[in-house]
Amino acid sequence: MELYKKIDLVLLVTVAGLIAMGLVALYSSSHTAMVSGETTNYFLKQLVWVFLGLVAMAVVYFMPHRWFFDFAYPLYGLGLFLLVLVLLFGLTGMGAERWIRLGPFKIQPSEFAKLTTILALAKYISSEKIDLNNLPHFLIAALIPFVPFLLIVRQPDLGTSLVFVALTLPMFYWAGLRGSNLVLIVFPVLVLFASFHFYAFLILMVLLIVYLVVTNRSLRVIVVNFLGNVLMGMITPVLWNQLKPYQQNRIKIFLRPETDPRGAGYQIIQSKVAIGSGGLFGKGFMQGSQTQLRFLPEQHTDFIFAVIGEEFGLIGVTLGLLLFFILLIRGIQIAAMVKNRFNGIVAIGIVTVFAFQIIINIGMTVGLLPVTGIPLPFLSYGGSALITNLMMIGLLLNFYRNRYEY
Repeated sequence: MELYKKIDLVLLVTVAGLIAMGLVALYSSSHTAMVSGETTNYFLKQLVWVFLGLVAMAVVYFMPHRWFFDFAYPLYGLGLFLLVLVLLFGLTGMGAERWIRLGPFKIQPSEFAKLTTILALAKYISSEKIDLNNLPHFLIAALIPFVPFLLIVRQPDLGTSLVFVALTLPMFYWAGLRGSNLVLIVFPVLVLFASFHFYAFLILMVLLIVYLVVTNRSLRVIVVNFLGNVLMGMITPVLWNQLKPYQQNRIKIFLRPETDPRGAGYQIIQSKVAIGSGGLFGKGFMQGSQTQLRFLPEQHTDFIFAVIGEEFGLIGVTLGLLLFFILLIRGIQIAAMVKNRFNGIVAIGIVTVFAFQIIINIGMTVGLLPVTGIPLPFLSYGGSALITNLMMIGLLLNFYRNRYEY
């Protein structure tokens, strides 16, 4: 009974449901190709990853929770070392060096770096001596996720690198960054997108000045923020030219996929067709035409949500979204209930990583966001991602078990 009280059954059952849904969709998406001998048996390989991931989750769950604080920086250093190894000796796939080989396995260090970066950042900003509203403290803290961000951009893997940007601000806010300062940090990102349209850029700059005046900022702060955002708008063309041609093409095709229906726009179009054709109840398990005839590229990884939409319809999609919603809400609840400040900040970082990947993956699947190559947590095929995600769940379970300890 005592063990039962220490286990968060809500979180555990939710994750089990997501893994089961992923295995069902994966079996269906790879069944036809497996029978014809055209491809790897992704379903059986994923079962192995599920087993290894559950073992890793159990190990993390039973570790002393203070261990993660004590070893946060060494783990961060290990993560950076592996990212450097990828650049030096990495295996190439899809035009990028993302994997290193360990015996019979290929691992993707960028997945493990998400967790180690969360731990290191949480350790630094959880200190009572650190005030994120103080510029030097803020810049030092921002440097922690910025280093792995740069190393992953160099692979190049822009989609995964954006995860390190996304996890930063929610962790900062949870650690005490004032909302008024958070707005000023987000503004340059908005300017980055608005700078492609002159009037949108102009309106945003006016709003910035109004906000600075209303919040009683000093003249120096007003001038620095105004000039900084103008500079961001001016360097946007430079940043655009730094993108790889295939990355630029993904953004262009996202805006108008019908311009290249047989090329770069093919994935988005087929994904939307698959989801739309599922209707309310779907076509049935292993009955989806887009899936079984393999019209949908990367259906076992990035576009597995489209498989669920086609074969299980709105009912299946709603169930998946509900499970993800419960996962995120439960993670936030754990972050709020734990007494240890470090544990709470880590929990928020984990929730942010899950939320960002879920939104980006599903958004690109339904054509609302550009294709980025970010997998759907617990559903998409992939060993490194699944093991890392389950280790994160192990951390949340660990924090829940030790929620009353400081």
